Amino acid sequence: MKQYNIGVIGGDGTGPEVVREGIKVLKATAKLHGFGLKFKDYDFGGERYLKTGKIIDDAEIAALKKHDALFLGAIGHPGVKPGILEKGLLLKLRFALDQYINLRPVKLYPGVETPLRNKGPEHIDYVVVRENSGGAYTGCGGNVMTGTPNEVATQEMIYTRFQVERCLRYAFDFVRKRHSKKNPWRGLKPEDVEAGKIGQLTLCGKTNVLTFVFGLWERAFHEIAAEYPDVKTDYCHVDATTMWMVKNPEWFDVIVTENLFGDIITDLGAMTQGGMGIAAGGNINPKGLSMFEPICGSAPKYTGLDVINPMAAICAGAMMLDTLGETKAAAAIETAVTAFTPKMKSQAAGRMGFSTTEVGDELVKMLKQQAKPKK
Repeated sequence: MKQYNIGVIGGDGTGPEVVREGIKVLKATAKLHGFGLKFKDYDFGGERYLKTGKIIDDAEIAALKKHDALFLGAIGHPGVKPGILEKGLLLKLRFALDQYINLRPVKLYPGVETPLRNKGPEHIDYVVVRENSGGAYTGCGGNVMTGTPNEVATQEMIYTRFQVERCLRYAFDFVRKRHSKKNPWRGLKPEDVEAGKIGQLTLCGKTNVLTFVFGLWERAFHEIAAEYPDVKTDYCHVDATTMWMVKNPEWFDVIVTENLFGDIITDLGAMTQGGMGIAAGGNINPKGLSMFEPICGSAPKYTGLDVINPMAAICAGAMMLDTLGETKAAAAIETAVTAFTPKMKSQAAGRMGFSTTEVGDELVKMLKQQAKPKK
């Protein structure tokens, strides 16, 4: 039996609670689909930092590398100054493990309320591929004459052709993973299908202002596109992208963009799909160790109340299985989530109509029901 070793970072606030339910669903899925999951907990986060002054060291990162995947709850502690844990743990792991893709599905499930008028699940179903290692997040910059009226601050957006190209190739390949000639993207025009297109990749940038960085992105995008004749290509400025994500989200299939823009538009996307409680993401190294997480944050005021929504963690678990190659198991979780969301009163903490624990229990029941032989 295939066995996967999963490193678990419950983290802060409600992180351990949502991870607990995610693991509950993952264990049930593994049992039903004939593979094993072994989980090992790590105490990285705010509590450890406050007690010891330590965040994570190289030896601990080396230990994490022995796993097949990482499952994260949430990082963020009210007693720790913002930026310390984010830079010292999340960004450090991202760079040390070369998780150069942040993958964020934006999908509205049945029965989930969206703030977009007259939009339903048929309109909101796309994926954002965010470059995760470069741009303004590399930490290049500084301050001079600090504390004076003439203080100067710089923050540089830096990209290499290597970084850009590997992200773009991942995005083009992801379109092919998402669609086929038998199952093309429903947003394609008839003439696109006749021309052999299966899906669309939109480059989100700012070529009219950030001409150096996005000149590189645009050139690489069009050069690589020639190798993917079955993928329709499009370009959209980042400001226009945010407008169309609100007005016409059905125009998007897969969006690829740089680090900072991706960080911003994916949170907008999360709001359109029902909020952070159901938004999942993955920090991906396609040839190495990837980490999967809910996007809901640590929500410290709800800690220990059994009211936080674990659906994002459960969906992140499905993403993890899909990346590990257990596609049928991942699809089973997706089917169960799709069937369960209409039963929930809300995606907001404390208003779901279920406790945190009950959500996990109900998903397990649905998975078992799905697995029963049909008469």
